[in-house]
Amino acid sequence: MTDLGKVDRDFFDEYIYPRLGADRDDVTLGPTHGVDFGLLDIDGTAVALATDPISVLPALGFERAGRFAIDIVLSDIAVSGLDPSHIAISFTLPPEMTDGEFADLWNAMHEEASDLGVSIVTGHTARYSGCSYPWVGGATALAVGDHEDVVRPDGARPGDDVLVTKGPAVETTGLLTTLFPDGFDGLDPDVLVTAQERLDETDAVRDAMTVSAAGGRNVHAMHDATECGVHGALNEIAESAGVQLEIDESSIPLRPGVREVCDYLDIDPWRSTTAGSLVVATDPSVTDDVVAALESRGTPVGIAGTVVEGEGVVVDGDRIDHPDVDPSWAAYERLARAAETSQ
Repeated sequence: MTDLGKVDRDFFDEYIYPRLGADRDDVTLGPTHGVDFGLLDIDGTAVALATDPISVLPALGFERAGRFAIDIVLSDIAVSGLDPSHIAISFTLPPEMTDGEFADLWNAMHEEASDLGVSIVTGHTARYSGCSYPWVGGATALAVGDHEDVVRPDGARPGDDVLVTKGPAVETTGLLTTLFPDGFDGLDPDVLVTAQERLDETDAVRDAMTVSAAGGRNVHAMHDATECGVHGALNEIAESAGVQLEIDESSIPLRPGVREVCDYLDIDPWRSTTAGSLVVATDPSVTDDVVAALESRGTPVGIAGTVVEGEGVVVDGDRIDHPDVDPSWAAYERLARAAETSQ
């Protein structure tokens, strides 16, 4: 198990996977390493579920932090191909959070859920000693629909095109420069402003819904590139489907400010968390439709490669493995410690 970030596959296989409670016939997709959601069959209806921590970053302002927090949770269910429909939220708030701050946070989450057609159906809210930002709770999101419309995470098949939206380290770039601007005093000020704009691109929910609507049942796999970034997401799609992805890195978008910030921090952008970026496998018959639909809403997307027989991921002729750890976590810690020291 790594010191920071998600557990690795060995930890998952040894400690988690063998112990999953009761074996029920209605569970059609249970916990799987690198997979965003589970799936139930309820009297012939598909119900997808995904659970994530609630991360609230006061430095963003509580309204912006609320939208960011709920979008991160909903993105894991949107990649199922079914539109998010319900969410349950549990808050374990730090004592110093005021009623007014919570009101701003909650109103923003309510408005974002309403805009996406998502109903908040239950939850828990309390302050507890020992709780602290940013991890202040958790949430479970649901989507309900037809089984035929589900985009399974292991669905990539030889002959598919591989699409990547937005590219690497969008979240890392936008988040770290926004939270710790003083930590980038050696960066060109114009580049810093550009990098901070990347935080507004961390919403993958609407892009995932756009992909599903444009490609329908010819979208075979979809995954959001969070921890361990684009390289992690590519490996997880290949591993779950038992296929090989052949990728041309130059065909993947690289957003303004990303290269400069990652070079400044001495981290690999391709292995750094990038909420907001999607990796999608599509039948070539719908690739152009999906690309056009994404571009029509201003989302940069590249046809990054193809799915072939084999296993693993090959980028520009070289095989890449799943990253052991996301380097953005250590960068966050360094910047946070420096900010505390300077206060």
